[in-house]
Amino acid sequence: MDKPARKTGLFLVITGAIFWGISGTVAKKLFQQIDVNWLVTIRLLMAGVLLLAVQFLVKERSQIWAVWKNKRTAFQLIVYGLVGMLSVQYTYMASIQSGNAAVATLLQYLAPILIIIYLILRKHTVFTRKDLSAILLALVGCFFLLTNGSISQLSVPTVAIVWGILSAIALAFYTLYAIPLLKQYDSLVIVGWAMVIGGFGLSLIHPPWQVDFKALTLDTYLYLAFVIIFGTMIAFWFYIESLQSLSPKETSFLSSLEPLAAVLTTVFWLKEPFGFFQWVGVICIIGLILLLAFDKKPSSNTQSKEDIPLSE
Repeated sequence: MDKPARKTGLFLVITGAIFWGISGTVAKKLFQQIDVNWLVTIRLLMAGVLLLAVQFLVKERSQIWAVWKNKRTAFQLIVYGLVGMLSVQYTYMASIQSGNAAVATLLQYLAPILIIIYLILRKHTVFTRKDLSAILLALVGCFFLLTNGSISQLSVPTVAIVWGILSAIALAFYTLYAIPLLKQYDSLVIVGWAMVIGGFGLSLIHPPWQVDFKALTLDTYLYLAFVIIFGTMIAFWFYIESLQSLSPKETSFLSSLEPLAAVLTTVFWLKEPFGFFQWVGVICIIGLILLLAFDKKPSSNTQSKEDIPLSE
């Protein structure tokens, strides 16, 4: 792979991760006025429409409908929208609402570990010392983050932990399942339709118009705009687009820069306290990021796009 393409991929995933992390903290602020179900529905629908609009205006507009002409591709896209996109969004937001943005984000980024395990089991990669170090850093970091050094008492509610782990599983699926679709269609089309599908599916249960718009303040609308445009539309698009030049394992690990943004905004903006051992956990997670993001010798056993088996 040429260096310019790799640099572009690195820029996309890091930028998207920062926006994603900050938007999690902003969402926690929004939950003081709005329900998690309404937020997930409206952000998916609006961000998806915006992405498809960008595709229509500046790229190959015929792809918007071409994706539906093949039954196999159409089925894969529906699965991706409901099981991938909607699951990632909902579980992540539910974890934030029941806990806090930093813990939800860090739990979600157990996803790279799940991706490594999956690829090893399917024999698409081999287990290396770097992988072992990454897994240990992730597990130790999450333990300290969640327990603050005490086994008998978790620092966040159990329900927040459950949602966070489910979010990690959903993110791993979301990352791997997209690859075959990206071989055929532009990332704007895939992410845009996935958001529309996920938003439409949830709107059948939680209609987006069932909210008291008059009760929403100007700050609420500004926070909502940030979450929709930067934390959803741009973040998810950049993440998937980076898969064009990086492997799923690299993309998922590099996007773990998101926890740093979530932690900093949670502590310094929302003024939520963190204990000493929780900071140790954060350091472990950041160490995990540095281990993989700045490795001078990227893994040579990275699987190709054709090797991803989830949608076979």
